Amino acid sequence: INLYAKLLLLGSICVAFVAVRWSAPSFNKESLKGARVLVTGASTGIGEQLAYHYARLGAQLVIMARRGNVLEQVVSKCLEMGAQRALFIPADMASPSDAESVVQYAIEQLWGLDYLVLNHIRPSPYRMWNGDVEHTRWLLEVNFLSYAQMTQKALPTLEKSNGSIVVVSSLLGKMCGPFALPYAATKFALNGFFGGLQHELAMQKSNVFITICILGLIDTDSAMEKIKGYINMTAYPALEAAWHIIEAGASRQDWFPYFRDQAIQNSYTYNPQVNKEPVTGS
Repeated sequence: INLYAKLLLLGSICVAFVAVRWSAPSFNKESLKGARVLVTGASTGIGEQLAYHYARLGAQLVIMARRGNVLEQVVSKCLEMGAQRALFIPADMASPSDAESVVQYAIEQLWGLDYLVLNHIRPSPYRMWNGDVEHTRWLLEVNFLSYAQMTQKALPTLEKSNGSIVVVSSLLGKMCGPFALPYAATKFALNGFFGGLQHELAMQKSNVFITICILGLIDTDSAMEKIKGYINMTAYPALEAAWHIIEAGASRQDWFPYFRDQAIQNSYTYNPQVNKEPVTGS
């Protein structure tokens, strides 16, 4: 009887999952025409492909990375591909002031923001950890803390526009493995922070939605060079990965968002009159 009950429960869950996914909102390409989008880490790799996809869909873009001369070339291609507007701002996410300045620039230039796409990373050697704590601290500043800071700055504007935050993360932030400890630590931090922020925004009945994209091995030049001699597996094309990221963000994809939010709200007590409100920036 117990086995039958378990199978029945599993079957019910599967049916519910399929029903929810089947009825989930489909991706409407037209919804991104004119959308105001900030993409970070957009000079190469997935970020560059994200910029081109958004451009083809007719979005208004601000792209960010460290190298202004490369960003200028990407912007030129975006305009050729159909972007309504395309601007760039060079910035170093190791600098807390740069993180806020990028968001402020995008809001001012685009008269608001609909999508904050957080994709930037800085390199970390693919090798056994050598005990370099300072490198880990620096990487956390770039790959995690700057994400939190940009989110804090963008939340008030995204609240007004019913906007979305799209976080590009990694499978290495979900499962432990060798050779990439500092990098994996930043991705675990991202998944934990933004996963928790999803719940807090739901509890506050916020208009802002968060999509966390968990990627595996992608065939960017930097990734392929780094894992040479360590991993022998097929990488997923960056062009296709970027498209799925945009699709997920635009259709606000998630597993059982309604049931998840209900479970969280029923498990915790939150009273705006009693609980201290989070700081959302100026």
